[in-house]
Amino acid sequence: MIITIHDDFNLQRIIDSGQCFRPVKIPDGRYRFITGKHLLHIQELGDGRYEVDCSRWNWKHTWKPYFDLNAYYAAIRRSIPDSDTYLTWAAEYSQGIRILRQDPWEMIITFIISQRKSIPAIRSAVEMLCEKAGTLCEEGGENFYTFPRPGELARLSEEDLRECSLGYRAPYIYQTVRKVRREKINLYQWNILADEKLVEKLMEFPGVGIKVANCIALFGYHCIARAPVDVWIERVIREHYGGQNPFVSYPETAGIMQQYMFYYIRNGKKMSRTKMN
Repeated sequence: MIITIHDDFNLQRIIDSGQCFRPVKIPDGRYRFITGKHLLHIQELGDGRYEVDCSRWNWKHTWKPYFDLNAYYAAIRRSIPDSDTYLTWAAEYSQGIRILRQDPWEMIITFIISQRKSIPAIRSAVEMLCEKAGTLCEEGGENFYTFPRPGELARLSEEDLRECSLGYRAPYIYQTVRKVRREKINLYQWNILADEKLVEKLMEFPGVGIKVANCIALFGYHCIARAPVDVWIERVIREHYGGQNPFVSYPETAGIMQQYMFYYIRNGKKMSRTKMN
């Protein structure tokens, strides 16, 4: 099926933006995304046209929401004032990034894994975990493993988790799984919580600090007012904003602006040393 997207949409920048760890570009040039029990191959054809190997119903009800295609990111990007020079550059360079609407449980586990790991190492650990505990499915002529649900992960011992290259994170995940099952936590009911309350609840999970909690809130609950601050963003704030938090100027879209900055500082050309306001 051919679909058309009239907005900022760049598949490579999305998968390189640090928000997701299972999507990949495969050798034939297509991109593969997995959410729940669904797998999608998508290929850019040019002029905003893309070929997808799913039904029209599945595109409308699964993948269009997943890519947040009801939001107009070009308008958000153009709303950045010229006076914010650094963010203007970052947004132009990072054009096409979108905040995916991902599964909260998957985000909790993958962002616990993400601490002090490179993105390739995170991807490898996540895939090992899926192969060890996920459900084998088939879609689009390809076999794949789902991200394991709490009950599936509960069957793994702490040693099983360590075999997935999780290191010191293994006990955090082991304890998180048991907390969710013991307290019968329904993570999908948390989407009604105010952002601050949600972050507080997320920080009750073992190994989840403020940065990871904000990542989960942004990428798992689509709280786009949350802007995670890691060492990269700390550097941006220090070198380009004189130590002042720039996200207060974007109270409704801070998470999107954070992604532009994060992608730019990690992937962009040598930046100007001029401090921005």
